[in-house]
Amino acid sequence: MNVEIWQWALIIVSSLILFFLSPLAKTTDQFFKATHRKKAPSAFMLTGSLIISWIFAKSITNAANLGLDFGIVGGVAYAGYYLSFAVAGIIIYFLRKNGGFTSIHHFLTSRFGKGAMRVFSVLIAIRLFNEVWSNTMVIGTYFGEQGSSGFYWAIIVFTVLTLAYALKGGLSSSIFTDLIQMGLFAVLLCIILWKIFSMEDFTVSEVASSGTWSFGLGLNLFFAAIIQSFSYPFHDPVLTDRAFLSSPKTTLKSFLWATLLGALSIILFSVIGVYAKTQGMEGQAAVEVGKAFGVIILLVINFIMITSAASTLDSTFSSFSKLLSVDLKLGKNLTFGRLSMVIIAILGTIPVFLNAEILSATTVSGTMVIGLTPVFLFWKMKVPKVSFYVSVFTGIAFGFILVFEIFPKKLIFTEGKYAELLWVNIWGIGSCILLYLIPTWIKK
Repeated sequence: MNVEIWQWALIIVSSLILFFLSPLAKTTDQFFKATHRKKAPSAFMLTGSLIISWIFAKSITNAANLGLDFGIVGGVAYAGYYLSFAVAGIIIYFLRKNGGFTSIHHFLTSRFGKGAMRVFSVLIAIRLFNEVWSNTMVIGTYFGEQGSSGFYWAIIVFTVLTLAYALKGGLSSSIFTDLIQMGLFAVLLCIILWKIFSMEDFTVSEVASSGTWSFGLGLNLFFAAIIQSFSYPFHDPVLTDRAFLSSPKTTLKSFLWATLLGALSIILFSVIGVYAKTQGMEGQAAVEVGKAFGVIILLVINFIMITSAASTLDSTFSSFSKLLSVDLKLGKNLTFGRLSMVIIAILGTIPVFLNAEILSATTVSGTMVIGLTPVFLFWKMKVPKVSFYVSVFTGIAFGFILVFEIFPKKLIFTEGKYAELLWVNIWGIGSCILLYLIPTWIKK
């Protein structure tokens, strides 16, 4: 009971502090572009915001569990997704510098028409929708079993409190609170690592030798992550919205730093799972390690989850608001922007009360958006508009092939967990690139 009281205190008190500290957005530039005194975010602010927005509750839970399954190789494999920052940073730098584009939507509309822009908007809307429930459910599990009253109440209270400060300042609040949340994450992670490495039977050398560098034991996921990094970031507005706030040079610098620091953070968090592996633990690595170390460390881990989930949730609200108000031009004013946040908060919470696992099977996953790879990788190439559609819908088709597990086994050339994921992506991305280029060859 005492632990539960402290958990509630962490959620309520931290959220109220962020609410009172968050800036109040009085203009659309402050709300949608995070301008402060007519100045764009600095490289330091942007880097911190990028990292913590991507180190979400589900992400660090996965990192710890992969450490438990595969040792440090699991953490490195998951960190492969952070190549997304470098890919997005470099490509968007040239989109802005050489192409003169002011947003992803501007680029797609100019090159492929409004129809392509609308298809893309649907993809990212689904992405944002799933970000809400997938992160809040992680918080709920610390307050009770799925389906219990404690589980539901924690999700509702957490969502409402996070929504409150997001409504106050929009993207300004999101980036401002990201810095606080990034600082908290770093401190709390250091406390956990200090506790783990203070144990006599656990050393750095043991971490380094905790996994096997083979496809079956982690490398399938690593290479799948690298492949998906060439498309994955572009369907995540939480990331791409931040790529158009500051100058191209400042933005590029921030994205490259975020690549290194974000990947390092994920690898370090996976050490929790590595420790759990050495102790023969099973289940959710972070939870089990927290319980083993007692109430204080369990609360520290809980607080990390709250911090990371809140940073992603407020960014999700801000990005959805910008999508409807600015990108789709449905109503660029503060009232409509704030109403959009309320809408996504409500819609995104509904799956919590349903069978979320069934819904997640149809989520636009990293595989389903591999069709975006040639669209952005070959952004300078003049291609027919149909190229966008054949590539994107081919990627979605491969995503469903993965979901329903109907990929031919004879086309899989490695073994172990995530082998199918890897080879669906290899064949899928090859098909998308080929089909993207074929209309140009036909035209010539």
